[in-house]
Amino acid sequence: MSTYAIGDLQGCYLTLRALLHKIKFDANSDRLWFVGDLVNRGAGSLECLRFVKNLGDRAAVVLGNHDLHLLAIAEGVAKTKALDTLDEILNAPDRDVLLQWLRAQKLLHVDGKFAMVHAGLLPQWSWPQSIALADEVTQVLRGKHYRHFLQSMYGNNPDEWRDDLEGGERLRVILNAMTRMRAITADGRMNLKFKGGLAEMPQDLQPWFVMPHARSGEAAVLAGHWSALGLHITPQFIGLDSGCVWGRELTALRLDDRAIFQVSSQEASSGGNEG
Repeated sequence: MSTYAIGDLQGCYLTLRALLHKIKFDANSDRLWFVGDLVNRGAGSLECLRFVKNLGDRAAVVLGNHDLHLLAIAEGVAKTKALDTLDEILNAPDRDVLLQWLRAQKLLHVDGKFAMVHAGLLPQWSWPQSIALADEVTQVLRGKHYRHFLQSMYGNNPDEWRDDLEGGERLRVILNAMTRMRAITADGRMNLKFKGGLAEMPQDLQPWFVMPHARSGEAAVLAGHWSALGLHITPQFIGLDSGCVWGRELTALRLDDRAIFQVSSQEASSGGNEG
């Protein structure tokens, strides 16, 4: 019995199947963790969503920005973008069941020596605070006012955390950190526009995971979202988005021993510009 954490799928179903074959995945005993962005840009978004849902308790999933974008489109509070590949899900006979399941997923999953989030965690958040804040958003998404929340989640401000934030602004900061953040300023402000690699990062920015933080020495964070960073491993951070949808690799990390498994993209075409 092993647990594997898998990078952003973004609809790359053929590559997911190849990766599962490589790791000899046993659905009766193994578990899979998914770092979010199950859907969008790739051609197999519906297949990815169905497959992960059907794993039941053999899977742990956190929401990514593309997953939330799908929910917003489905509720009519956001418009489809040029590169979106979500129509097959939106027109599927099991659409409502799939979307209800997706809306019930978490923003943060913590288990033993590892925690999983799609994008990142702000440096001033301790583990108890991170877990509590993630749960705040999760409960709103699962609640009766979720549609209003999806409508108000878009935007880059506020760009920093304050304990006195309330309402939509509070929830938006939490959501942006956990599903969109890559870079941060020295004084703790999120820069949500930068999408490049480390060599391209402006001098006034740092990767969020290198900042001194309140969780030092505790669980290692697994994340996706940052395909330009690629597979990136430190003792306390493992970035698993290796850009499958852009024609690169899909990556799995075996949590038992930190062994890495990769397969090249099996998809017919990539999804355009990274985002």
